[in-house]
Amino acid sequence: MSAPFELDARLAGDTLVVGDLALCRVLLMRDSRFAWLVLVPRGSALVEVSDLAEDERALLWREVDAAGRALRALAPCDKLNIGALGNIVRQLHVHVVARRVDDAAWPGPVWGSGKAEAYAEGEAERLVEALRRKLL
Repeated sequence: MSAPFELDARLAGDTLVVGDLALCRVLLMRDSRFAWLVLVPRGSALVEVSDLAEDERALLWREVDAAGRALRALAPCDKLNIGALGNIVRQLHVHVVARRVDDAAWPGPVWGSGKAEAYAEGEAERLVEALRRKLL
């Protein structure tokens, strides 16, 4: 029997739960400067995309695509950034970030760019609900 899914503590602390797709838990980063989702495959001991079975890898990219479409519908952008780095948080996760030429980090990466800014009261919850309607 495999171990139950546990979300990395750092990811849990930096995000709000949007919900679960067939493979991934979808999270919203707590940084109002960027429309930024994180998809975490719900398996144990997953570190690399190659740790997924072939059909799961295909499903992961379909879910990343769906997350990107949902983000673009709710937060129009100039470029959609997708990345699976894992240098700080080893648990396999994929970032999907809607970028604008006037955002706080453009044209550089969002990682390590300034300090996260909290959403205004109720704003993150409204975005989570809108994402749920589009994605789940």
